[in-house]
Amino acid sequence: MELPKVCSRILSQLADVMRQLEPSDFARPSAALSRATIGQHVRHTLEFFICLENGIATGVVNYDNREHNEYMESNKELAQTTLERVIRFVADQKTNLPLTLEMGYERNSDAAEQVESNYWRELAYNIEHAVHHMAMIKVGLWDLAPYVKVPSDFGVAASTVRHQKMLLADR
Repeated sequence: MELPKVCSRILSQLADVMRQLEPSDFARPSAALSRATIGQHVRHTLEFFICLENGIATGVVNYDNREHNEYMESNKELAQTTLERVIRFVADQKTNLPLTLEMGYERNSDAAEQVESNYWRELAYNIEHAVHHMAMIKVGLWDLAPYVKVPSDFGVAASTVRHQKMLLADR
């Protein structure tokens, strides 16, 4: 299965970008992100992976039950350490285990729906989710930290990269 390798590559891109980022810029609100911070987007992304990791132990993944750790979103070092741990988790998890995805969409109720899922499906979801937030992180970097060297495919879906290559080849 290639998903763990793809995921590790994407998360390693995030780690490389974070290493270049000054801690003060990690936690500074960006007008381009509606006053959110790069740290908030990193924390949010990592907490989804943590929910998946916890789900391996319980058999139930619930992204609504994430911690919302404000310290992680303001502390670049903690976020980097957590990112490295998540990369190891993804690399070490080799088995496609059955999981139950639990989610609640009602605003005024804690009632949860459950659907059958599995580790590979949830890992694919987390990859797409990470790429989406990395695209927003890239916008925040342009606003707050133009000194950071960002790969051209950072925050760009693989299908978009393939499409762009096809367009260039057709010219």
